[in-house]
Amino acid sequence: MNQLRSDGNYRSSTYNMKENIKISICLLLPAIVVLLPLNSFGIEGLTIVEQRTIAIFLLAALLWVLEPIPIYATSILIIVLELLTISTSSIVWLRSASSDFGTLLPYKDIMSTFASPIILLFLGGFFLALAASKYRLDLNLARVLLKPFGNKSSNLLLGIMAITAFFSMFMSNTATTAMMLSIIIPVLNYFDPKDPGKIAFTLSIPLAANIGGIGTPIGTPPNAIALKYLVGENAISFSEWMLFGVPYVLILVLIGWVLLRQFFPSEKTEVALDIKGKFMKSKKAFIVYITFGFTVLLWLTDFVHGMNSYVVALIPVAVFLITGVVNKEDIKKLSWDVLWLVSGGIALGLAIDKTGLATNLVNSIPFDSFAPFVIIGISALLAAVMANFMSNTATANLLLPIMAALGVSAAGLEALGGVKTLVLGVALAASMGMALPISTPPNALAHASGAFETKHMAKVGIVTGIIGLVLIFLFLYLLRLVNFL
Repeated sequence: MNQLRSDGNYRSSTYNMKENIKISICLLLPAIVVLLPLNSFGIEGLTIVEQRTIAIFLLAALLWVLEPIPIYATSILIIVLELLTISTSSIVWLRSASSDFGTLLPYKDIMSTFASPIILLFLGGFFLALAASKYRLDLNLARVLLKPFGNKSSNLLLGIMAITAFFSMFMSNTATTAMMLSIIIPVLNYFDPKDPGKIAFTLSIPLAANIGGIGTPIGTPPNAIALKYLVGENAISFSEWMLFGVPYVLILVLIGWVLLRQFFPSEKTEVALDIKGKFMKSKKAFIVYITFGFTVLLWLTDFVHGMNSYVVALIPVAVFLITGVVNKEDIKKLSWDVLWLVSGGIALGLAIDKTGLATNLVNSIPFDSFAPFVIIGISALLAAVMANFMSNTATANLLLPIMAALGVSAAGLEALGGVKTLVLGVALAASMGMALPISTPPNALAHASGAFETKHMAKVGIVTGIIGLVLIFLFLYLLRLVNFL
């Protein structure tokens, strides 16, 4: 039997049953965790506050994996539950003076995750991307930058990947994918329906977009979340990140290009790409051009002027709002869901860290008996596998707070860079989850084009992901050799 939805369409009872089962699982398992006695966890010194944090963590993990509700809604739920159950402003009946109750978190600290410097960094990136798209800076840059690659299909494929990766360093990789797919749609008409080159060109965009985000701290949410745990002596500036991020992107994009040519060789040697348009010459357009270039320059030269990337990120926000480049209607189009998703992850990490749960969890596992390389390898592999089946942001949100605590407590890791190595390894590995249409928004957008099958994406995604993980280990090793880690 079918049920009528509020939008006038019908939803099958089977679908409703599946959703109800998902929600039941998501609610039941955390409830059991809350009701279990403290000594049943096998974690010495576990408090009631930490037990509630475990329940919230489990709820978040289940909701992010099964997705019975939107993933950004899960993030808001995390913050609300923390405020209600483990904050200094929690429900009075949920507090206790018992010695094993633990310490409540300041409610202001939990609420401040909405205005974390990480959130403001992303907000600045969103304003740049919005202005660039509105005044066609992105499209015209693509036109200019692709021109040198000519019409030879293999060169044009590389050019499309290079430009996609470049834009993904400073723009949402989802927005970049949407833009680049619209550019190549006319190109796909040049291919015969069964020409493998059509698959290669379509797959090149999500592949390059996923890889390109690794290049800068604002390229993808896992990078920004990693910065939350890279503080003090472990801090990494915008320009320092790019010193290893950009070379990594260049190498992996080249490898991806080779793989696409090998897996899906095109029958056409020449392809005409005709992108029409001219740079706008209005006053506001010039404000966008200058502000975009100036902001990127400031990010790259933070070691000269002393402003960190978070402060620099607010400059385009102020300039674009004051000059009217971005107006009220434009602001409504910003990816607020991404900001909420990241803030929820930061709040989850805050709870795991400040309640003492992360330290207790790490201390309960004999990591000192494991070889440091094994710890790093398992952590990165776990992140990559998880990111294939759930949001890479959610993966980073779940794993990074635990890895940050592990990096501090595991003595053997110090020789390999400690917290820096482990956090960077997991953050970069989270971007290697790109084998399925559900793995990332760019994958979903490209799959919707109908130009290829899921097996084609899986083939490229799995091989690239494995190679990417190997490269991560090599880069981390080299960075340690030059005392960067």
